[in-house]
Amino acid sequence: MSERPEKPQDPDRRRTGNPFAGTGHLLSLIMSGRASSRAALVEATQLSRATVAQRLSYLFDAGLVAEADETLPSGGRPARALRLNTDFGVVLAADIGEHQVRVAVTDLRPSVITQTLTRFDLRRGPVETLGFIADQAEALLRQLRQPKEKVLGIGLSLPAPVDFAAGHVVGPSIMTGWDAFDIRGWLAARLGVEAVADNDVNLLALHYHHLAWRDVGDFFFVKAGTGIGSGVYAGGAIYRGADGASGDIGHIQLGSADGPLCRCGKLGCVEARAAGWAIARDLRAQGIEARDAKDVLALVEQNRPEAVTLVRRSGQVIGEAIADVVSILNPRVVAVGGTLAGTSDHLLSGIRELVYQRCLPLATRKLQITLVRPQEHDGLLGAALLTIDSRLAPEQVDRMLTARAAQGVDRPSGDTSRSRTATFA
Repeated sequence: MSERPEKPQDPDRRRTGNPFAGTGHLLSLIMSGRASSRAALVEATQLSRATVAQRLSYLFDAGLVAEADETLPSGGRPARALRLNTDFGVVLAADIGEHQVRVAVTDLRPSVITQTLTRFDLRRGPVETLGFIADQAEALLRQLRQPKEKVLGIGLSLPAPVDFAAGHVVGPSIMTGWDAFDIRGWLAARLGVEAVADNDVNLLALHYHHLAWRDVGDFFFVKAGTGIGSGVYAGGAIYRGADGASGDIGHIQLGSADGPLCRCGKLGCVEARAAGWAIARDLRAQGIEARDAKDVLALVEQNRPEAVTLVRRSGQVIGEAIADVVSILNPRVVAVGGTLAGTSDHLLSGIRELVYQRCLPLATRKLQITLVRPQEHDGLLGAALLTIDSRLAPEQVDRMLTARAAQGVDRPSGDTSRSRTATFA
């Protein structure tokens, strides 16, 4: 029997004249888990075996890809699984809160290698805050004896709306004085590495999707804490909208005519009815001391009936807003996190009640509505993921390999059996 003819050779190279063109796409398939072997890459790309082998050699020689210990069935000799070489470099990440700042160094899984947590007043402004973050990052790199050349970039999680394309905070927000400040440019000049920044809820959505729902294409995350926000994952990426304003679920107005005053200045917002600060406000009106979502959670854990009743009502309000989202976006998974997620079924039952009551069966028959319990590193890991996704995007990898070849660094040798570390310079 004659062998099946090879597929056409390297169309990307023929089109661009660049031998590295299209190599980054292979890395993206490996990183996403869509292709974990040479045979799977051939199937996914419809390229010839020779072309896939050549492009893999570039990735191995640069140290971007390694072979895992596990083997995959291949119909013959077991194949070694391919994976991102998570020791290729490190990432800097910062999670900025209203009263504290976390700064960390992560690997490319990502997982936190080392971190600092410091009380910090955001009212000190962008220059002081970013300068502090840069100082902390450099100290952590010295502690680990990691040179700047091994840093993929730095990612920031911000408690404010962000114009992602411009890298600017846009008001109104608690980050007074940050509007239109060039965060990315300032950090790149200060640290000498690429910088990215996004809203904290978008980065939590990115993290939770990567952690538990990587095979789900349409994912919706709601953060219910002192405030309320949401993040949309669709089409293989976070959906930010035209101006970075997507997901502002907390400021949907429900019955504004006689609604409570929101922190944004409008009446009847979801946040003004259901956020941690609003529940605390209503508890204080009943003579029960509570300042924020953490106090509400503590009272629910003590089975205070007033707190339990208000949290259940909060779930119904949030559920009403989520029902509109489900009807429009038709996500497969709705995950609810934040401090109020710690109240468990008290919050979730109200959400589910309204979603299933208001949405058509077609949108809910396969819908999963679940809670995610917040962990201290969630924001950092979301910021690290954003950095990894941005810096190892296919076009970025192609440019990196081209630049390195032009400099004579790690020229491709065709050896696909091992990985070598590389710098980002």
